[in-house]
Amino acid sequence: MKTGEVKIINQGLEDEMEVWGYQPCLWKRILVGMGVVCTGGLLLLLLYWLPEWGVKGTCTHTSVRDAHTLLLRSTDEFKQWFRARVHVMLAPGGKPFDSLDLKPKAQLGKGEHGIGAADEEVRGKFAHRQPDEIHYFTHHSTKYYWNDVIQNFEFYKGLEDLKVSCASIHSDHSSGLSKTLQEYRALFFGENEIAVRVPSIFILLIKEVLNPFYIFQLFSVILWSAEDYYYYATAIVLMSVISIATSLYTIKKQYVMLHDMVAAHSVLRVSVCRGNKDIEQAMSTELVPGDVIIIPANGMIMPCDAVLTHGTCIVNESMLTGESVPVTKTSLPSSGEEAASSYDMEEHKRHTLFCGTQVIQTRFYAGELVKAVVVRTGFSTEKGQLVRSILYPKPTDFKLYHDAYLFLLCLVGVAGIGFIYTIILSIMNKVPAKTIIIESLDIVTITVPPALPAAMTAGIVYAQRRLKKVGIFCISPQRINMCGQLNLVCFDKTGTLTEDGLDLWGIQRAEDGRFSPPESEVAKESLVNSAFVACMATCHSLTKIEGELSGDPLDLKMFNATGWILEEPTEEETALHNPIMPTVVRPPKHTVPEANQNNPLTQNMSCEIGIVRQFPFSSALQRMSVVVRRLGEKHMDAYLKGAPEVVASLCKQHTVPQSFTETLETYTRQGFRVIALAHRQLESKLSWHKVQSLSRDLIETNMDFLGLIIMQNKIKEETAGVLQELRQANIRTLMVTGDNMLTAISVARDCGMIRSHEKVIIADAVPPKDLHPASITWRYTDNPAPTNRDSQTVEIHLEEEEEVCDRQVALQEQSYHFAVSGRSFAVITEHFPQLIQKLVLRATVFARMAPDQKTQLVEVLQSIDYTVGMCGDGANDCGALKRAHSGISLSELEASVASPFTSSTANISCVPNLIREGRAALITSFCVFKFMALYSIIQYLSVTLLYSILSNLGDFQFLFIDIAIILIIAFTMSLNPAWKELVWRRPPSSLISGPLLCSVLTQIITCLVFQVLAFLLVRQQSWYETWTPQSDACNVSSSGLSLNVTSPHDHKNIKNYENTTLFYVSSFQYLAVAIVFSKGKPFRQPSYKNWPFMLSCMCLYTFLLFIMLYPVPAIDNFLEIVCVPHDWRVTLVIIVTVNAAVSFMLEILIVDIVLWRLVFRANQGVNRPSEPSSADAPQVANDRWGPSFLSWLFCRNNKPPTVRYMHLALELQDDADWPPKPSTVTCASDPQSRVSNPL
Repeated sequence: MKTGEVKIINQGLEDEMEVWGYQPCLWKRILVGMGVVCTGGLLLLLLYWLPEWGVKGTCTHTSVRDAHTLLLRSTDEFKQWFRARVHVMLAPGGKPFDSLDLKPKAQLGKGEHGIGAADEEVRGKFAHRQPDEIHYFTHHSTKYYWNDVIQNFEFYKGLEDLKVSCASIHSDHSSGLSKTLQEYRALFFGENEIAVRVPSIFILLIKEVLNPFYIFQLFSVILWSAEDYYYYATAIVLMSVISIATSLYTIKKQYVMLHDMVAAHSVLRVSVCRGNKDIEQAMSTELVPGDVIIIPANGMIMPCDAVLTHGTCIVNESMLTGESVPVTKTSLPSSGEEAASSYDMEEHKRHTLFCGTQVIQTRFYAGELVKAVVVRTGFSTEKGQLVRSILYPKPTDFKLYHDAYLFLLCLVGVAGIGFIYTIILSIMNKVPAKTIIIESLDIVTITVPPALPAAMTAGIVYAQRRLKKVGIFCISPQRINMCGQLNLVCFDKTGTLTEDGLDLWGIQRAEDGRFSPPESEVAKESLVNSAFVACMATCHSLTKIEGELSGDPLDLKMFNATGWILEEPTEEETALHNPIMPTVVRPPKHTVPEANQNNPLTQNMSCEIGIVRQFPFSSALQRMSVVVRRLGEKHMDAYLKGAPEVVASLCKQHTVPQSFTETLETYTRQGFRVIALAHRQLESKLSWHKVQSLSRDLIETNMDFLGLIIMQNKIKEETAGVLQELRQANIRTLMVTGDNMLTAISVARDCGMIRSHEKVIIADAVPPKDLHPASITWRYTDNPAPTNRDSQTVEIHLEEEEEVCDRQVALQEQSYHFAVSGRSFAVITEHFPQLIQKLVLRATVFARMAPDQKTQLVEVLQSIDYTVGMCGDGANDCGALKRAHSGISLSELEASVASPFTSSTANISCVPNLIREGRAALITSFCVFKFMALYSIIQYLSVTLLYSILSNLGDFQFLFIDIAIILIIAFTMSLNPAWKELVWRRPPSSLISGPLLCSVLTQIITCLVFQVLAFLLVRQQSWYETWTPQSDACNVSSSGLSLNVTSPHDHKNIKNYENTTLFYVSSFQYLAVAIVFSKGKPFRQPSYKNWPFMLSCMCLYTFLLFIMLYPVPAIDNFLEIVCVPHDWRVTLVIIVTVNAAVSFMLEILIVDIVLWRLVFRANQGVNRPSEPSSADAPQVANDRWGPSFLSWLFCRNNKPPTVRYMHLALELQDDADWPPKPSTVTCASDPQSRVSNPL
């Protein structure tokens, strides 16, 4: 694709694509049409499967601007091709946000495409303007419009394209759009709906049937019908019909579910502001970016993404995040520093109402409506993008599937050899042309098994069912195989490793710049009037829904600890009394100090506090604050709570105790979650209206430090055991949390992620400031008292003896862990890109990580070839859950569609279960693939040998082999459940790997040898002769020797001694390889526990032995078997027994013991001892000469690791400066130099 102009669209985004322009070419179309006729439609199919060929074959290159058809190619590793048709639209302006009052500056030339009725309607609506012709195309439910300025296609997201500031949204966009402007923007943005069209059964059927696999089956069926193999053809047709029907049902069901999921908010009536103060009712489908909608008091399901400009909303966002806790959304700031910044949906999500989320209730003040400006509509919304990712998923990138195609190509190559061999042999024997064509094509259908995809899918389907039984639900079955390869799992902390709720351990107040002793009781009388308790009672986002307090669990715990009561006014009260404070908190009457109770004027008055304004918690700022007024007082107060370090930095220095850092460290080292509180008395001249427009930066400054709240976050009882199990299985574990660094390290130590004898190095990075470059300070934390004796004992006892050496070295190698904060992670990613991969190789704790940083971390780990799992509670882990190879959400909400796996058990015990099932499914896929490949080759060998004497297998012989043996065995051998424990070793990820190829090749050679042996031996028997209907070899004496060559008595020549012999031998070979390949331990339960498989094998063995030793005439006639002497039958039993024994010996001895254990496994680990100790050297050398020789034989000596993280680990072993020494600093200007810097 070097010729022609190429453009890049969506540059830098996930769906970046290259675009080429094409014009239709008449002579190319005529040629293709002739080709289609000549090939009977096959060329058309080929062009359908390969869109790039279809476009290049019928069009000529042109500029993208003048194109009629576009060819698109994704720039990711999949390089997918798409074609798109360019359309022309008439509009009175060139862009959606153009003003209609101005004349258009640029006129587009007349396009070559027709102008339809819709365009005539546009001419009518906007008659006062000269319409522009706008070229556009649609791809994956997104419209791309041609922009003459940038000379490329672009898509319009919504109001964000204008890069408007928060203040200008209030000033320029809060009054609403006129009807004309709304209709104009609708031309570009279309209807506001996430249209999941459920395709008709007919369209789905056509798409399914045009799959290359079904076309191959159709070809096979036509060929078999031409050979009168009607029975087998009928069986395959029946199988295909069942397979297609099942597939159609599943696809249709998924479409209907997705359609139902988005239909809830797709069409509803909304109140829209039409400039000035006009309000009209409109359908939600008519909304465009810039429209102003009114949120009703009783709530609604949002039909679009909109930013709140007036009022407050309580929203349930579980549909998007999986977090069922109601979230408070406040109006966008209209003044101050924050208002000057450009509106960004991610940055201002606390002010944004997302499509599909439910507004539970609104808060408004008398005479004011709760208003929101529409920002995005349709598929541009957050919900729309989520639905798009489900409708148009990226292909699953897994080595197994690539290798499967390579393997099939090898089989096609083998089929090609058989094809040529058959043609040459048939021509030499002067076989009729029709027979030559049929038989040579038949060999292709034998070599490439039509039942392969169905058999491969069976293992995954069974694994999915088993996962469902243990409460793990899967929406992406192909990822189950990926779980078998996981070698690293990231865990969220709160709610995942630890209990969801926090318990209040105590408080430590600060007075006069000093800490008071810790107190466990908050609700005591002496504290009722204190600012500390007032802060706890007011600084939260709690609300009452149907009389129940609802909100963040941490806020709930804090508020309940005070024993105060929260009261919200009803709608009627709000309208009648015009209250300044909509929410009031007050202590229960019995805790009010007696002085207040005796005075009727002040009774309970000074203790009631009204919440005037709320600045919700921001994960970026790590704090929240409120402005309140105590009833009876003229001034207002501000209360703040958040991360201790952040709160302390916003307080007056003299109010923060000098022992602040030491006290905080004491608590965080013990694993407590610490929250700091602060207070500030505001000026009395501040009015309620002025407070509503103040920015939080002006309020959250110059505060008085109040003290610390100490929360206890208990580790779930399953956590330590699961992490120990994963560690023993050679699966690395990381913690990725939004919590404090020292708390995270403490929890990591408590749950065994970091063991007591291991060092923790905190990488503390700071961005460049003034003339100082960015730098990293490496701080070593103090180790608790070491108790490594027990952990090392457990370590060694639980492993096999031969792996102890590896484990001890791994123990030394990994005796240090890095801990990185979100801020440091951002600085290192930007200023130290060369260090980030080294760091994540040994980093175990990532603290204070923002949601997008969790996703970045997963990407970095994947970039060094880790197969990454992510386990979180679905709240702020959505991006990471989606990005990881295997995301496991512990949220039971079905709406959390971001994660491929959802566990109904709210603890991490689901992770080992998923990995075990993944390993079992992966090994099952290998077993089935190997078995199906061997089945093809065994049948290919039988048919090729029979072709040499112008014979073949009979129709019913094919039927018996393919239905009674192959299908039953392939579907039952997949039923082995997963092994009960995770082992140190992982299954191979590739079919093209040494042990697997050796396994397949040794079995092929074995089967070939025994088939050729039987074929030659039968012809050497004394009773052998050309079989005729009159032949009766069972009763012929041994002297009746005949050296006649077999010649056909009918056109097929099915009945003969060679056919009967090969049918018996090959039937036993299928069963032998099935049992040999059906591996159990260490990834699956042994085959004898898979009773359907064992029963099938026993029944087939019994049946075959019975008809071989005691022939039944009816069965012999049905299977077209001829009678052979009893001695030859006994000989055949010996041949098949020896064949089975050899197959077992080769698989177990050569593949399992010699190759896997000594060669491939010995070269697998990174952490190998560089040389044995001198005392043990001779012994070790003697023990290892065998593996060394075999490694040399298989060219694996000194072979470097194939994955990047192993390369990196080997490099770091030789790096004397890694890990950095304590108290050193790395500067961005010279990454290698480290300057000593005592801390």
